[in-house]
Amino acid sequence: MANTTFNGPVRSENGFKSITKNSTTGAITTEAVYDTRPNFRQTIDDSTFNTGSAVTDTLTRAESGTLFTIDGTGDIIVNMPALSTANVGTTYEFIVTTAVGASKTVTFVLPGSLVSNWYAALQLMDGTAANPATDVAGDTLTLPNSTVVNSRVKLTCLSDDGTNSTWKAETLTSPIATSA
Repeated sequence: MANTTFNGPVRSENGFKSITKNSTTGAITTEAVYDTRPNFRQTIDDSTFNTGSAVTDTLTRAESGTLFTIDGTGDIIVNMPALSTANVGTTYEFIVTTAVGASKTVTFVLPGSLVSNWYAALQLMDGTAANPATDVAGDTLTLPNSTVVNSRVKLTCLSDDGTNSTWKAETLTSPIATSA
């Protein structure tokens, strides 16, 4: 089918679908659906990591763009998606809504031990001069016990060749997050 360019508004009574076609199998995959009233708001997930108890969960690419709230009452383990070239550009955000408890942590774990790394920009949230740190190694990012309410984390996959991956981590926390 040929490409079509429109000059002016395009209208549909039943929405639009953005698709891709597998060049080998011909299979059609729907990438996005734009219904009659598209929602351009960020998705907020206030249940997965906001249970008040220990949680372990593996994120999916379909959850990209989601802001997750975190109740740090129990240990939280957030596993990043399995290695895949399709991960590039995948982004997640997190905000602590209940402080991380004494002897508890929130960890973000990259797939494949010792094959993936965080490019971490770690910022201390404090009323005085900022105290930024950087780390470009390690596959586990940790919010330590006593991490305060309103601490934030943003994670984006920069590269993934299906064997190794690199994720950007931006944190604004107190106490400061670590990468190891």
